[in-house]
Amino acid sequence: MLKIRNKRRAEQGAHATERLACVEASIVALQNEDLLDFADIFRSQIDTPLAKMAAAEMKNAQSVCSFR
Repeated sequence: MLKIRNKRRAEQGAHATERLACVEASIVALQNEDLLDFADIFRSQIDTPLAKMAAAEMKNAQSVCSFR
């Protein structure tokens, strides 16, 4: 029974990691206007992981745009 539980937890962890990677890829793929909207949605919730991801992408987008 312990082996089954460990296997299930490992599968759940792998699935959660895969979902998180998909979420991160979706945020990275947002266009500038959509990224601004996304950042605005989470602006009041600074300590959430999504807000931190949005802020990081905004910084990346700004640094890329400043070179153009």
